[in-house]
Amino acid sequence: MTRRQASAAGRRRMPTLLLAVLAAAAAAALAAGCGRSGAPATAASSAGAVRLQVVAAENFWGSIAGQLAGTRASVRSIIVDPNADPHTYQPTAADARALAGSNMAIVNGLGYDRWSSQELAASPASGRVVLDVGELLGLKEGANPHRWYFPADVRRVIAAITADYSRLDPPDAAYFAERRQAFETRALARYDQLRREIRSRYSGVPVGYSESIFQGLGEDLGLDLLTPYSFVKAIAEGTDVTAQDKQTVDAQAQQRRIEVWVYNSQNVTPDVQRVSEIARARHIPIATVTETLAPPTLSFEQWQVHELEGLAAALRAATGR
Repeated sequence: MTRRQASAAGRRRMPTLLLAVLAAAAAAALAAGCGRSGAPATAASSAGAVRLQVVAAENFWGSIAGQLAGTRASVRSIIVDPNADPHTYQPTAADARALAGSNMAIVNGLGYDRWSSQELAASPASGRVVLDVGELLGLKEGANPHRWYFPADVRRVIAAITADYSRLDPPDAAYFAERRQAFETRALARYDQLRREIRSRYSGVPVGYSESIFQGLGEDLGLDLLTPYSFVKAIAEGTDVTAQDKQTVDAQAQQRRIEVWVYNSQNVTPDVQRVSEIARARHIPIATVTETLAPPTLSFEQWQVHELEGLAAALRAATGR
């Protein structure tokens, strides 16, 4: 059973467990005298400066938020385990307390992490900033939720996080602006360089991919994504793939109509495994991606650079250039 299949099997149990977690968190807050209608209290650093308490639902946004915050905020990511499925994650009482005590929360939205919005709604706080990525981008539920794989959207999120930090901590606005500039020009330099190189050298190369997390990056790179979107959406959401889509994707690999196969190594369903086996048998180079930071000790940019380097190697092997 894959991570996504196990998560789908647990969806029926989630509401009961979530209510239990929320009740426990509320009881803990009352016991500690934490009930309040104002903004959550901030923690003081050793130098006496006020530090924002920022909580990100997932570590890909949390990594970015932490680098933009520098020493002016404490940033915690809830989902850091590569084996956890953000779609149906079951938050702990500690997760609920962290969100309840945050000055700022970053959620992906678009139905990807409903549990985080439910937690925040259960612990409202005047003055808390909630950055919902889907809402920021003006997208509706049903759109591809994997916006951290859309480079242009990543830039918009970076700008929004910086603006929210400055709104919560106006005296440090210049500091946050400097952090943003350093992140975009230095930390993301190799990420941007690899994307330019792949786009310049391999634009138009036909590629197959296992699920929708790769769509945004593949389009940004100018690759010709041949896999039917209904196939990759079904794999991402843990629903059944149609017989027609199975035949189409199998034929694309069997007939070598794709030059590279890209799959999510965190979600290898029987359909993905079958196509991967066909690709290997037909000597089609394979590249892998993951949904969350893997390993979780990597930064956002290190993770993305590692995947881009692997993709570039597969494209080079496939095309000879």
